[in-house]
Amino acid sequence: MFKKILIANRGEIACRVIKTAKRMGIKTVAVYSDADKDALHVEMADEAVHIGPPAASDSYLVIDKIIAACKQTGAEAVHPGYGFLSEREAFAHALKENGIVFIGPNPRAIAAMGDKIESKKFANAAKVTTVPGYLGVIESPDHAVKIADEIGYPVMIKASAGGGGKGMRIAYSREEVAEGFARAKSEALSSFGDDRVFVEKFIVEPRHIEIQVLGDKHGNVIYLGERECSIQRRNQKVVEEAPSPLLDEETRRKMGEQAVALAKAVDYDSAGTVEFVAGQDKSFFFLEMNTRLQVEHPVTELVTGVDLVEQMIRVAAGEVLSIKQQDVKLHGWAVESRIYAEDPTRNFLPSTGRLVAYRPPAEGTHDGITVRNDTGVFEGGEISIFYDPMIAKLVTHAGDRLTAIEAQARALDDFYIDGIRHNIPFLSSLMQHQRWKDARLSTGFIAEEYPDGFSPLVAEGETAHVLVSVAAAVDHVLNERKRLISGQLPTQRAVTFQRERAVVLAKTRFDIQIEPGDDALLVRFDDESAHAHRLASDWRPGDSVWRGTVDGDLTAVQVRPILNGFLLSHRGVSVEARVFTRREAELFALMPEKKLADTSKTLLCPMPGLVKAILVTKGQEVKAGEALCMVEAMKMENVLRAERDVTVTKINAKEGDSLAVDAVIMEFS
Repeated sequence: MFKKILIANRGEIACRVIKTAKRMGIKTVAVYSDADKDALHVEMADEAVHIGPPAASDSYLVIDKIIAACKQTGAEAVHPGYGFLSEREAFAHALKENGIVFIGPNPRAIAAMGDKIESKKFANAAKVTTVPGYLGVIESPDHAVKIADEIGYPVMIKASAGGGGKGMRIAYSREEVAEGFARAKSEALSSFGDDRVFVEKFIVEPRHIEIQVLGDKHGNVIYLGERECSIQRRNQKVVEEAPSPLLDEETRRKMGEQAVALAKAVDYDSAGTVEFVAGQDKSFFFLEMNTRLQVEHPVTELVTGVDLVEQMIRVAAGEVLSIKQQDVKLHGWAVESRIYAEDPTRNFLPSTGRLVAYRPPAEGTHDGITVRNDTGVFEGGEISIFYDPMIAKLVTHAGDRLTAIEAQARALDDFYIDGIRHNIPFLSSLMQHQRWKDARLSTGFIAEEYPDGFSPLVAEGETAHVLVSVAAAVDHVLNERKRLISGQLPTQRAVTFQRERAVVLAKTRFDIQIEPGDDALLVRFDDESAHAHRLASDWRPGDSVWRGTVDGDLTAVQVRPILNGFLLSHRGVSVEARVFTRREAELFALMPEKKLADTSKTLLCPMPGLVKAILVTKGQEVKAGEALCMVEAMKMENVLRAERDVTVTKINAKEGDSLAVDAVIMEFS
């Protein structure tokens, strides 16, 4: 077994590999760019080597620097994580030439299956059913349009060396093919150093299902069940689960055997994933193979009990797989949410800055429910513009799907982040969505269910009652504290006065009565005098999350102080709550509303980013929907379009400028 390995990656996956290596008694070496000098993976590793400037193309993607770091530290092997160099055949060859073991598949397997164009050719030759498409290299937009016309719309334009949603576009018309081709090539070159793209038929209402395979260097290959990854946005997976609610045992076996046959054909000898696009009728087509560890591997680990990173390390060291196919059993259900630094209310635009607060839910197993949080950040750390905006992967496991979903919803409520925008409110709302709970899934789920983007859910029904009750409970604790500080005695008159309150939730008023008890607080709504909600919690002033029970149900509500009230977040609802006496509520209703500034005559930069192109000129008349400029952030190119018909009167930015959020790019009349 290796004594020391280097992790050629960063963020949560580098931390993930380090955890397993430490458990196995293996020393670890981290590499880092200027932007990551204070990163968590650097702190966790036994050693760390600086490899260059922030841009990945000048640091994490430079093979010679990784090899030099291995030689400098005496690392015997390299785990590539995912992304970066993980599927680069040249990297595996270079390590081998320098006597360093690659903790991943052999170069032949990477060449055959890691390249999406070559993998489809290989699959066709092996008589594996594939999605109709053009597998050759496409040189120009006109060529791409011609191919798309022949295949039939819609089509998917994909980077050959891509992954993680980068370099992918769906096109429904000739115009969209031309534009998507240019964007896909540019993103592919920026992210992977390879601008080749191909075109294939896009299956309508498809489901994305992948099979986890594991092979060794002695000809043994097994599959460890499947993952459903259909909840995607812009081809980027958002929520994953294992197993898939679509598959039955027969379909699972067929997909697994096909994946194993494909892996054996290239002598696959590590962890890898064979991806399929599946129809609602359980038909399936080979899509591609990722010759690396997947982002969503934790759900497989939780339902199988297999540590995939450990198996990769043991296989790379030459060990025979200790797991036989008949040993693989699926236990319970696991759900994973990807938590990103992005603003879901502004079309999921990236958000950067300092993590002023980062307090994830406690990890561990209690009452048959497991909570796991894979992360690479820490409170006080910086979310950089240079890399993928993922903050963490929150995973829950339970005996069945609905229980795992409920556990995920509770854990999201308990996940407190401040200082940047994040997608937890969106993920929380998704967990409440009936279509998601009913497993009526497709890769178009988010586009179909959130066609106008995401807006926080409205507080109503049971959720509104929970939030009103928690607001009253928080206010009660604060008032009790004030009395103790001021030396007031809780006289009978004061207690009676405390009972009647009005809680204004957003613009809706709820009249309630509260009754303090020894171990709980009773909250009674005036329109429901027969029932009182019972709240028990050890919340203290300053706590960012109210944790306790409401009518016996475990509940978590995020509490942020605001002027004269609290901002409460729970189950996808984010709402201002203010607790008043009845008279104060009457006076509050008379206060004039603050009007927002008019920004309709300016184009503001929606996130910190680099101006890639200005697509209009001063004086130009622009129609609604036309592209104005392109801003790159976190490896994604974002085209900003006109929201209405305008005339450009002034352009304040130029190509190459680095802009802050809300910087004025151009002005209109």
